[in-house]
Formats: sequence, structure tokens, C-alpha cells
Amino acid sequence: MQPELSFEFFPPNTEEGEDRLAAARARLAAERPTFFSVTYGAGGSTRDKTLRTVLRILGEGHAVAPHLSCIGATRTSIAELLDLYRSHGIRRLVALRGDLPSGMVDGGDFRYANELVAFVREHSGDWFHIEVAAYPEVHPQAVSPEADLEALRRKAEAGADSAITQYFFNVDGFLWFRDSVERAGLRIPLVPGIMPITNFRQLSRFSDACGAEIPRWIRLRLAAFGDDVESIRRFGAEVVADQCRRLVAAGVPALHFYTMNQADPTLELVRVIR
Repeated sequence: MQPELSFEFFPPNTEEGEDRLAAARARLAAERPTFFSVTYGAGGSTRDKTLRTVLRILGEGHAVAPHLSCIGATRTSIAELLDLYRSHGIRRLVALRGDLPSGMVDGGDFRYANELVAFVREHSGDWFHIEVAAYPEVHPQAVSPEADLEALRRKAEAGADSAITQYFFNVDGFLWFRDSVERAGLRIPLVPGIMPITNFRQLSRFSDACGAEIPRWIRLRLAAFGDDVESIRRFGAEVVADQCRRLVAAGVPALHFYTMNQADPTLELVRVIR
């Protein structure tokens, strides 16, 4: 059985970026994803851009899941967004804690994602399917793996329907995490987050920031390619395609691709899966 697919975008800053994203989205839409998701900048810094991108995707006839972030949000501002999304028939959200932007003192009315999930349920009942985040390699700010698992439990008990993981390259680590979730009695479906490898410097920067491990053998090979972009792309595609094959064989319900607003790297992986 083929897993469901979803594709994530970030809101572009320019009209040119919007046009490029629209072209990429049209190509990805041919793969019949369950939904597209759109990120939400730290502290709501991209709120208007996120909304514009969400409504544009919706206008094209696709299911879309806007991200919601706790940091800097008030109950009033979240309620307004929920009402707006509901008025447009949007049925899915990605609820996250988010990162506190530099210089921001007031974190808003919500401290953690479970509080945001609980508020969405309080305000909108079962209207929205709520995705949350999960961390196979442990959240970088968690005091222990057990504490991180408890954070996922709180989100599930608050009303989350499923969890999209941080991207990873260690399939065994994900499978161990999935077993840990099951042993803890949590019945929340885990959707692996998949990051295509196209730019080693960018990937290293992202991974250092979010705590996603690049296995030593992958890091050394990527570093050895230097500025050979094509070799990095070919090697990265091979590594991540194998990762996807193993996950599909392990029976994951879906795969969520962090597209970086590009179609080709993700399409290459999807075609391998299918």
C-alpha cells in the first residue's frame, strides 16, 4: 500500500518567489498529495505572507494545512485565524510551539504546543485535523528522551490527531522512536519528515539549529564533494531515496516532504517510492 504524501512550503518574500512556488506547486500537485502545508515565521513574522500563500493554494483547489505557532500569539489572534481558516473551509492545521525571535520578550498566551492544541479544540471542536511535531532524535531543548516523549503525550491528550517528525537520516532511530511511542501507549500516527539533500552548507546549518543528526558517513561524503553541486545532488538523492524505501517497507502511513519550495528534488524521491 502506497503511503500518503504531503508537501511543505515556506511563504515567499517576493512576487518572483511566489511565481516560482506556484510553478513548483503545480508540478507537485500532479502527485495528488493529501495536503500542502505552509510554514509560519517565528513570532508570527510571516503571518500575512503565510495567509496569502494558504489562500492561493486553496484557490487552486488543493487541501492546505497552515502552520500555527504559539510564540507571540494571543488567544484572540489565534481565534481570529481559526475563524478565518474555517470560513474558507480549511480542515487541517499544523500546531507548533515555534521559536522565540531574537529580542522578543513576551512569548504570548501559550507556552507549549499542547496548550495551543487544547485551545484549538476548545474554540473549534473537531473541525480541524491537528498535526503536531515529533522528534525521533529528541528535541534539542528536551532535558531527556523521556521528557520529550511526555511532551508528545501531552499534545496527543490535548487533541492532536497525528504527528509529523523533524527530518532525519537515521531510519533505525525513527523505528526505535516509533516503538517507544507504542510502548508508551500512545496511538498517535507518526509521519516521517523527509528532507531532500541539495545543499550541504544549508543542510548543516539547519541540522545544527534543529538537532537533526547528519550521520558521520553522510557528512564526510558531502563535505568531500566541495562545491560540486551535481555530485551532492546525486549522492543526496540516492541516500534519501533509500531512506524512503525503508520507511515505506516499514509501513509508515505517510511521508511529509520539506520541499524548500523546489519541485525537482522531491519529485525524484516520489518517483522512486512509486
